[in-house]
Amino acid sequence: QVQLVESGGGLVQAGGSLRLSCADSRRTFSDYALGWFHQAPGKEREFVAAISGNGGTTSYADSVKGRFTISRDNAKNTVYLQMNSLKPEDTAVYYCAAGRVPETYYRNARAYIYWGQGTQVTVSS
Repeated sequence: QVQLVESGGGLVQAGGSLRLSCADSRRTFSDYALGWFHQAPGKEREFVAAISGNGGTTSYADSVKGRFTISRDNAKNTVYLQMNSLKPEDTAVYYCAAGRVPETYYRNARAYIYWGQGTQVTVSS
């Protein structure tokens, strides 16, 4: 059974940084694209960033370009989301997701099969 476990969320002041991690229990970790999504109260789940299985391709939402960086360590079965220059509007529950997702579908939450339980990120002004 696939298990994705996020960690690293918390409370930070605007302008600060956090690094989220998502550990994946599968042996075939490198076969899957990994994505990060977030969901604020009363809003739809939104795409944040995604990375291909070998880490060679990344994609970002316009709202986080230049501030967030997605990376992965296939030897550790872990994907990371480095979040810098955080803004109050980044406040949300952040979810990692995995799937055999073509690059053209990275932004589509329905393309991902496996999801973590989410980690709360709160940015105070």
